[in-house]
Amino acid sequence: MSQENAKLDIAFIHPDLGIGGAERLVVDAAVGIQSKGHKVTMYTSHHDVNHCFEETRDGTLQVRIRGDSLPRDLFGRFYIVFAILRQLALVLWILKFERDTYDIIFIDQLSACVPILKWFSGSRILFYCHFPDKLLTKRNSTLKQLYRLPIDKLEEWSTGMADTIAVNSQFTGGMFRRSFPGILKKPRVLYPPINFAAYDKQVDLADPSVQIIESHKTTFVSINRFEKKKNVELALKAFALLCKDEMISRQEFANYRLVLAGGYDKRVLENVEYLKELDTLATETFGLETFTIFPSSTEKPPSTAQVIFLCSFNDAQRTYLLNQSMLLLYTPSNEHFGITPVEGMYASLPVIAANSGGPLETVKDKETGLILAPEPEIWAKGLCDFINHTYDATEMGQAGRQHVENKFSLDAFADQLEDILEELTTGGRPTRWEYDNLEYGMRIFVAIV
Repeated sequence: MSQENAKLDIAFIHPDLGIGGAERLVVDAAVGIQSKGHKVTMYTSHHDVNHCFEETRDGTLQVRIRGDSLPRDLFGRFYIVFAILRQLALVLWILKFERDTYDIIFIDQLSACVPILKWFSGSRILFYCHFPDKLLTKRNSTLKQLYRLPIDKLEEWSTGMADTIAVNSQFTGGMFRRSFPGILKKPRVLYPPINFAAYDKQVDLADPSVQIIESHKTTFVSINRFEKKKNVELALKAFALLCKDEMISRQEFANYRLVLAGGYDKRVLENVEYLKELDTLATETFGLETFTIFPSSTEKPPSTAQVIFLCSFNDAQRTYLLNQSMLLLYTPSNEHFGITPVEGMYASLPVIAANSGGPLETVKDKETGLILAPEPEIWAKGLCDFINHTYDATEMGQAGRQHVENKFSLDAFADQLEDILEELTTGGRPTRWEYDNLEYGMRIFVAIV
């Protein structure tokens, strides 16, 4: 989009602006397109200034919160139903007060509101699919299958109503097409970027939050939310096997530590339970000393702690870990993209990742890291190969940084996104959808709400 073209008013709608890969992407997308001169407003149903990315609290991005008065669940159930209701409350506010404000509305994660915006506003709609929601839930009972049926139908139909659809990787694109056969338009691949400026900051050893994680031990770091699907225990087991299986001596093992860092929300029962499960695994199964750091923590772990749980780290802590660690361990299998390996490579860290999903498109095996089957024994061998210098961590790290600079810059992402927005505003190809009529859509809408 050339400079002489009119700049756009763009709204971003995201369910919860917390800390995670999806949140990192939508924040970077908003910052990137705002840097092109467009006006950006972010809408969300929840934004905790103590649990969010810096750009959403320091004034870089304008954030508006609507719908947070509604509950998130009912007795620990029906999360998706309430997420949809919270999003609809947000959208109804936009339609009431800002109906004709935005040229483009960028929606991600939850597509339920797309038809309403299509019917009752003049905005063009871009839906960014991180991964089909229907594939992220278990269906371990007939009741759950029946409960999900209208939700799955709503997801497919509402997603197909978007003017343009983008996905975060070729892997997700393939899963998208298999999951939504009724959507006939091929989604565009828009790889998530990282904002290099945010990762070029110097380590601030004067920051108290950095001081409590500072250590002279060699650090292996894993960065993932505390969720079971992230398979964080893979990193823990692999680390423990270095000593348990006598791959290195106990004396040498004492020179290393594992930091398991990631998003942690005490409101989310799974986060709380999984952290306890990991701690029990480390202490009772492997006999490792652990220490947990929360955002409010001021106590430094003892020097003997071998596993550090860092819950909801801040930017200064992230900068320290990416600058001071030896390796980044990325544990999820079939992850749709995974921005963390890209962050690690930009920080010149070799990455060990599972041999499926998005990392196959980001990590170059034996060039910028290792792509390994998700087995603790195999990962332990990978760790040992770096400890014993079978692989040159410095050389791999330099190759990783160059790879990211070439492929995953925020500027390149913003340019591609701007091209998509230009296509939308100039009447680009409409989404082809086999269910076109209003009656079908309203039947699904009524069934779900």
